[in-house]
Amino acid sequence: MSASQTNSFVKTLSLTGLALIAFAANSVLCRSALGQASIDAASFTTIRLVSGIIGLWVIRVTQHSKNRSTNYGSWQAAVMLFLYAGAFSFAYISLETGTGALILFAAVQLTMILFALFKGERLGFIAWSGILIAFSGFVYLIFPGVSTPSFTGFLLMTIAGVAWGFYTILGKGSVHPLADTTLNFTRTLPFILVMIIFSFPFSELSTKGIVLAALSGAIASGLGYTIWYTALKGLSAAQAAVVQLLVPVIAAAGGVVFIAEVITFRLVISAVMILGGVTLVLKWQN
Repeated sequence: MSASQTNSFVKTLSLTGLALIAFAANSVLCRSALGQASIDAASFTTIRLVSGIIGLWVIRVTQHSKNRSTNYGSWQAAVMLFLYAGAFSFAYISLETGTGALILFAAVQLTMILFALFKGERLGFIAWSGILIAFSGFVYLIFPGVSTPSFTGFLLMTIAGVAWGFYTILGKGSVHPLADTTLNFTRTLPFILVMIIFSFPFSELSTKGIVLAALSGAIASGLGYTIWYTALKGLSAAQAAVVQLLVPVIAAAGGVVFIAEVITFRLVISAVMILGGVTLVLKWQN
């Protein structure tokens, strides 16, 4: 591997790590808001997306670049983003955390790996082994929290996973990640307005819920998704799929570091399995 290739690989890993930390933070924020009934699902989705729009535009207009074109992103990506955010929020209130995570990540993995195969990506024996090991580690990590899901919750979380998979796939070719992410978020406004019209009579808001949704949107989603689109330049579809299995591990590690949760044997074993599997896919995918 040449020096330039090494630098590119390190940059991709660094950006991917930052994006995954943002995803893990998003998971914690969503769980804190929706899991404790601090806000209803529609309001959380609305504030999350609107906060993302505001935060991204503030960053974009303060850049020194004179390019203020709105010819970035796509309506397809905006639809996928809205479907993911909305379906995830509504599914979360009817599923246990472990069950929801299993359905979501299984749907993401299946969507992106099937797309990779359809597009002709080659996955050799080692890469397939890495995917299997990483996913097995993920299942082992969340298994104690898995229960039989409701059909509605299962359907909504599956939609969220498939939508996120396609949103990621659409970002593979992003040349201007910040502009693309900003316009993708902005194009969700018509869908947000429709959701507000139908959900307004059932809104349940609290200061805590509003703050958590705003943090989720402006920082963990807006900035996180921009970084993710940047990282995707150096990842294949299969690699982008499997690295996301690290999100629950990062969230669990955050609990150990910041709120003194206990390091369990299950966490250590699953982390080793997921990290090992991801390493195989990143290093030896054909």
